[in-house]
Amino acid sequence: MSLSGSQQKIFLRLVTVLRPHWHTDPSLPLRIQQEFAANRSFGSRDRKLYRELLYTTLRFLPWIEPLFDTDPTRAAQCVAWLAADLPATRAYRAGTCGDWPACPPSVAAKAKHLGADPATVLPAWLPRHCPAAGLAPDLDALHSRAALWLRLQTPDATPVLAEFTSLGWPSRVSRVVPGAVELLAEADITKTKAFLAGLVEVQDLGSQMILASAGIAPGGRWLDACAGAGGKSLQLAAILGPTGHIDAYDIRPSALKELQIRAQRAHLNQIALLNATPTGLYDGVLVDAPCSGSGTWRRAPHLKWTTTPAQVTAAAATQLQLLTTYSAHVRPGGRLLYATCSLSRFENEAVVADFLAANPAFKPEAPAQNFGFTADPATGGLTILPSRHNTDGFFVAALLRA
Repeated sequence: MSLSGSQQKIFLRLVTVLRPHWHTDPSLPLRIQQEFAANRSFGSRDRKLYRELLYTTLRFLPWIEPLFDTDPTRAAQCVAWLAADLPATRAYRAGTCGDWPACPPSVAAKAKHLGADPATVLPAWLPRHCPAAGLAPDLDALHSRAALWLRLQTPDATPVLAEFTSLGWPSRVSRVVPGAVELLAEADITKTKAFLAGLVEVQDLGSQMILASAGIAPGGRWLDACAGAGGKSLQLAAILGPTGHIDAYDIRPSALKELQIRAQRAHLNQIALLNATPTGLYDGVLVDAPCSGSGTWRRAPHLKWTTTPAQVTAAAATQLQLLTTYSAHVRPGGRLLYATCSLSRFENEAVVADFLAANPAFKPEAPAQNFGFTADPATGGLTILPSRHNTDGFFVAALLRA
């Protein structure tokens, strides 16, 4: 059997193991990692190949899944053809579907070649939540691999970019957010001197746009109320500078522990971790609320098939509760910044509109920067769509307390 034939056999075995969980397990990436760990014969390149094949399957699941029952070889060929052109996939693609035409970039063209329906690669409920997501170019962006964006934590990019060059990693500097760099190679940034010295962090450009859109001035005292592992806390600390202060809170101690490690690596001592519910008033409060995650489907395509409208509704209720709770910590004249990684208007504009209706002391602010997007006139909210700047999807709204 050829190498590509052997790899195809292993891929189909992985499919058999994982398929029962495709529509039910939001932690599917962990399950995939466990499968890799259980097979000690998998090297780094093997894991990259099979991960790409599995994630491609999940991106285009309605096109592929029926074929696993009727024609597994055809299913494997379709997945190989749709997979990204990477060093880990090239030989396999050549051996599996080398006589096929080049895979086109658009979902519509892919569907035409395969005789598939382009509309089915998104859950039927999503276009009502975000019409743009069902149309090119955002439909195409949502079905391509996510970019690897970094945020510089030093005013001098020279040593960081020089190290990337020495490693043969091409990169480009963002034209819309200062200090944002896209790494144009598959690479483990965590082993670089720049990362270990705290000069750079992994953070999607769309995530960086959330704080950049608000025009936050240096100094001041802020609360990051849903800090998680702290990507935005670190960015906020850089914006506020040495005279600023951030209290970071999250209900998950493990997430705050990761934030502590990252803050120490970046030499940022303006961040204090809160072990108890926040008290007092702040110049600004960031509520980066838990959400359905539809903006992250480029890197987490399995969520398309495990997320339901009922879960979106439940998330929106939680988001409104969080906004209401933490708005009490905004001083008069202070700002409340609401953000999600969702594309659903029911988690975004609708939540902000409901909050404003119940809290007349707060008024929407227009974004200081809109990055080419149009802010919602009623809430001032900005939906960051993936295609314009090659990002994940996000939403942000800034509210001012009278």
